[in-house]
Order: sequence, then structure tokens, then C-alpha cells
Amino acid sequence: MVQTKVNFADTFKKRTKKFALDVIHFSKALPRTDESLIIKRQLLRSATSVAANYRAVCRARSAAEFHSKLSIVVEEADESLFWLEIISEAEIINNANTMALQKEITEILSVMATARKNTAK
Repeated sequence: MVQTKVNFADTFKKRTKKFALDVIHFSKALPRTDESLIIKRQLLRSATSVAANYRAVCRARSAAEFHSKLSIVVEEADESLFWLEIISEAEIINNANTMALQKEITEILSVMATARKNTAK
């Protein structure tokens, strides 16, 4: 089956929203230490921003706005990956959930970075 732009957009809206929800659930397992609370806030902000800004990408009114919003998604996805790596490397939590979230955001980041590269500014 050929995937249309609309199908792709709908699939990615759901995928980025699921990632945000998965991070929300994951964050509940983080310990209540000072450093963990700071990292948790940053991760929650960036992960939910990926989903919110991807929705804005889908509503872009021009190619320039599309590219700009897509750039925000790429930045926020990369930041989410960074915080997940910090959680893992600082041994705050290093489990299958952490690795699964890293894998998912890496895939989202890859697709969004490629889409941004292939669109005109």
C-alpha cells in the first residue's frame, strides 16, 4: 500500500503523541532526587514539545513555516534523546524502558531530520 502524505502525517501525529505519553509514564518511575527532578522536567518539556510541534507542522500555512516548525521538532527530539542518554549514563534509571524510548526518539529524529533536509526553506 502506498502511503500518502496525509496517512504519513496522521501516523506521525499518533507516533509523536504516543512518545510523549510514554515519556510521561516513564517519568513517574524516576526517583525524587534533586537532579532527577530537574532532568525529568526537561525531558517532559522536550518530549511533549515534539508532539505539539509536529501537530503545528501539519498545520503550516507556508513552506517557510513548515520548515521552521519542522526544525523545532528536530531540536526538541534531539533534546529528548539527550535527556534520555543522561538518565541512562548517570545511572538514574537504565532499563528496557529507557532503551526503548531512546530507540523510538532516534527513529523519530531521523525521519524528521530527513524531512527537513528534503524541504525547501
